[in-house]
Amino acid sequence: MLYAMNPPGTPLRWLRHLLGWLIALIILFEEWGWEPLQRAFAWVARLPVLRQLERWIATLPPYAALAILLLPSLFLLPIKILALWLVAKGLVLTGGLVIVMAKLLGTAVVAHLFSLTKPALLQLTWFAQLFHRWTAWKAHWLGVVRASWAWRAARVWKRRWRETVWRWRRAWACFFKQ
Repeated sequence: MLYAMNPPGTPLRWLRHLLGWLIALIILFEEWGWEPLQRAFAWVARLPVLRQLERWIATLPPYAALAILLLPSLFLLPIKILALWLVAKGLVLTGGLVIVMAKLLGTAVVAHLFSLTKPALLQLTWFAQLFHRWTAWKAHWLGVVRASWAWRAARVWKRRWRETVWRWRRAWACFFKQ
C-alpha cells in the first residue's frame, strides 16, 4: 500500500533512500568508534577503585542499570552547554574541540556501561525487543553500506595504504640497523 502511494522516482522515495543512507553512515561511524573507545575505557577501568564500581554496576537490577546508563548524558549536558557558550563567544575551535572530546568521552563511558548493564537491561521486555529490532536494522544497513562501491573502494585503499606503510617501516628499519 505504501509503495502504491510512493511509486519509484518520487521525491518522497528519494528522500527516504537518502535518509536511510545518512542513518547508515552515522551507524557506521558509531560502530567504528564504539569498540575502540570501549576498549580504551576498559583499560582505564582496570584501576582498583573502578573495578569495584564495575562489579557493583553489573549487579544492579534492570531499571537501576537503565538509570546508570543514562547518567553520562546528564553529566555531559553542562559540558556541551559550555562548548556552545565558547562558540558564541567566538572561540569556535575551542568549543568544537570541547564538543568532540565530550562526544569521545561520552561514547567511551556509555559503551563501557552498556557492556556492564546489558544483561540486566535485556531482562526488560521492552528493552530486549527494541534492542533486537535495532540490531537487526543496524545489521541490514551495515550490509547495504558494506556492499556499496564506496565501501569496497575504501577497503582497497585502506589495504594498499597499510601495505605502503609496512614497506616504509621495513625500509626504515633496515636503514637504522646498519
